[in-house]
Amino acid sequence: MITVIVFLFSILMYLLLTIGSGDIIFWSYEELACGIFISILATLIAKKLLSMISFELSKSKSSMVSLKRACLFIVYLLGPFFFNMAKANIILAYRVITNKIEPAIVKISPQLKTNFGIAMLSNFITLTPGTLSLAIDEEKNIYVHWIYMKHKEPKLYEIFSSPKLIRKVLI
Repeated sequence: MITVIVFLFSILMYLLLTIGSGDIIFWSYEELACGIFISILATLIAKKLLSMISFELSKSKSSMVSLKRACLFIVYLLGPFFFNMAKANIILAYRVITNKIEPAIVKISPQLKTNFGIAMLSNFITLTPGTLSLAIDEEKNIYVHWIYMKHKEPKLYEIFSSPKLIRKVLI
């Protein structure tokens, strides 16, 4: 069922993006064939990725599939994450203009249990301006390049805002 939904969504998005350039209603034969091919390809990739994620989640004791966690994730993205990204952009611009930069590579221990949680947190850190996730070791510590280090052992909340909410969502 999910594959049908992904296929229909993909073909709909393709048709909306290429509207008005052909002979059949709004599209040409080539565009329709290309849209069907791309949608099938996107469906196969999505099916493979979803099966990999469900396998990873089935191995762990906690599951990201619950409705509560999905809602928390969306709330987190729409609220604190975008607010803190905007704040980080302003701080980074200030640091670059005033040349108050003290870059460093720091090790943080997020204490997340799943590989999915570690991967998502490292992606969120990388998306935040002024930070870049470099590596993850065997103990699930994340090494982060940080544009401004105040002291030798920073806490997760200093590098990445809202760690309590992210733990609720990703553990």
